Amino acid sequence: MKKVEFFKHNIEKEEIESVTRVLKSLFITTGAEVSVFEDKLAKYLRLPHAVAVTSCTAAMQLSLLAAGIGEGDEVITTPLTFIGSPNSILMARAVPVLVDVDRETGNIDPEAIEAAVTERTRGILPVHLYGQMCDMERIKEIADRHDLVIVEDAAHSLESEWNGKRSGHYGDYACFSFYATKNITSGEGGAISAKDPASVGLLKKLRLHGLDKGAVDRYTSHFEQYDVDLFGWKYNMDNIHAAILVEQVEKVDGFLKRRREICNRYVEAFKDIEGIELHVTRPEAKHACHLFTILVDPGKRDRMLEALQNRGIGVSVNFYPVHLLSYYRKRFGFERGMFPVAEEIGSRTISLPLYPKLTEEEVSFVIEAVIDILRET
Repeated sequence: MKKVEFFKHNIEKEEIESVTRVLKSLFITTGAEVSVFEDKLAKYLRLPHAVAVTSCTAAMQLSLLAAGIGEGDEVITTPLTFIGSPNSILMARAVPVLVDVDRETGNIDPEAIEAAVTERTRGILPVHLYGQMCDMERIKEIADRHDLVIVEDAAHSLESEWNGKRSGHYGDYACFSFYATKNITSGEGGAISAKDPASVGLLKKLRLHGLDKGAVDRYTSHFEQYDVDLFGWKYNMDNIHAAILVEQVEKVDGFLKRRREICNRYVEAFKDIEGIELHVTRPEAKHACHLFTILVDPGKRDRMLEALQNRGIGVSVNFYPVHLLSYYRKRFGFERGMFPVAEEIGSRTISLPLYPKLTEEEVSFVIEAVIDILRET
């Protein structure tokens, strides 16, 4: 049986050689390689600073903390996201306030954000779903008027733009993921974009127990007593993961070019097929093409998922709405029907394979299987 994996990474000889060089060196934890990656990432984002951490969830938590958000503060976000988005708010001891999404894009609805602002609201955590940025001009206007912090969940949107500005240009912070299925990857990893040096210093302390000196400072120079003047976490990226990302970030535009070609083929194939709907790409947006999703009849969706897998095609659902997950239902009393647009999208979504190593033959196989199964189901 033909097999089309849901995802294949793009780790090749350059990354392997870079990791080998680090493994043969003296220093394998946070050091020079991490700094090189942070500089390269900041340059790509057209921002002054980036701080590397162990995951996007960690990045969001630390960003919220660096922004002064804490016990009892409310942060508005979307239910149509990975669990890490609202979890990061809880990890900062704040309260996630969920609001519904825009039907055409799946991104958080700015008007719903406006309606949810209370005297306890301190921040907005928009999620740039599938690789398309939210309406950041409208969200920034709301944030400025209510004096709110913006922490962007940019796990899907490294390459995205909104009216020519990349993730992190509108928000106070933007948080990125380098998980195994992301557009560039080190297996696990994350990063935070920041605009001012004071934030960078604070984030670097927060990512390493609150220490005022990292391992490089402690072990490669004359001894000086370190100090801890705030409570921090163990979220520092090491040189091994950074060595992979140093090479990956150089290839990001080439990866995007191929994914966009595949997306265009999918759009062309599915746009006029009865029973399939596609999300809209807004004219203001440059799409990062992180995920390609189709919307089908909710009564058929799970059967189609199984049928596609039976044909050897890897598929996923992005996402089951957060408020329907057991933990959030029990803790916050969420019920079905509270966010109907997110629920509709969650019940209809199928994510198809999308990565640079997909061949033209494999893309054709996926397209033909989807259309065939849709008509049979």
